[in-house]
Amino acid sequence: MRYDLIIFDNDGVLVDSEPISNTILAAYLTELGHPTTYEESIHDYMGAATHRVHDLIRERTGRSLPEDFDTTLHARVFAGFERELEPVAGVPEVLGKLVADGTPYCVASSGSHERIRVGHRKTGLDQWFDDERIFSSQDVGKGKPAPDLFLHAAREMGVAPERCAVIEDSPLGVQAAVAAGMDVYGFTAMTPAAKLTAAGPVTGLFARMEELPGLLT
Repeated sequence: MRYDLIIFDNDGVLVDSEPISNTILAAYLTELGHPTTYEESIHDYMGAATHRVHDLIRERTGRSLPEDFDTTLHARVFAGFERELEPVAGVPEVLGKLVADGTPYCVASSGSHERIRVGHRKTGLDQWFDDERIFSSQDVGKGKPAPDLFLHAAREMGVAPERCAVIEDSPLGVQAAVAAGMDVYGFTAMTPAAKLTAAGPVTGLFARMEELPGLLT
């Protein structure tokens, strides 16, 4: 393995949550008087922390979202996860290979710790991620595209940024990884390759998770 640490994004990379969460987010924003399509939600918010939703709505409309927006959104998303969430195909096999090879790995997500854990429990990925392998934008106060989260994860795992590979599926995540000085591999299952490469130089692209181990060696 050419890297000392593999850092996974969570939503859309480990768990197939983006269709669920963005359908719910678009519907909730529309309900609140901010008409939003699923496609617009994907474009504007995929890979971002919740504060980006507040910032963009305020910037575009001059209005603030309700104080209980985050609580209500998370409750609806978690209920959707309990009904529908599945791991991304091939992820357990990739994690198993990393363990067999002795390669350290972790997750660094714009989502909250609670969101990560709810998703991992539902999909069975909690067996692969103990507390020491889970990092959230909550830990640093800044979400992607700021590099803070990835740098925090690398520091806590004791690995220099240049020895890390980040697995991402959003332009915001690519920007964050590049800003952190890390190699980034773009997962194109939901995001066109052109959008990921436009966000910054990617080291590799792949459409199926089973392709990833071959890119990392």
